[in-house]
Amino acid sequence: MTNAEFKMGLEQRTKHFAIDVLNWLDSLPDRRVVSAAAYQLAKSGTSIGANYREANKAESKDDFSHKIGIVEKETNETVFWFEVLLESRLLSDEQKVAGQPLHSEAVELLKLFSSISRSSRSR
Repeated sequence: MTNAEFKMGLEQRTKHFAIDVLNWLDSLPDRRVVSAAAYQLAKSGTSIGANYREANKAESKDDFSHKIGIVEKETNETVFWFEVLLESRLLSDEQKVAGQPLHSEAVELLKLFSSISRSSRSR
């Protein structure tokens, strides 16, 4: 797999993740406290892909390192908000089960972007 193919695949993966997060959030109860956490998750979960695309258009290696660091932070925040929702009493067991694969994907993306971030800083 070439570097260009890897980037394109990861852009698609993060876009699909954003769509899946929004679809899952749309299924949650319409309660003020759930909405507050869901709003935060919607923002961070969708910004992963947007910021990754921005990083791929970086103007320099330093610019890429900075932008990929933002992607890593947004992914970490996404993992946090999933943990808050999935560990709370706010969701049904069914909703938690439906959200678990998304949480797992967020954790995998965090590992991936942390690795990319470390590599970009060491160059």
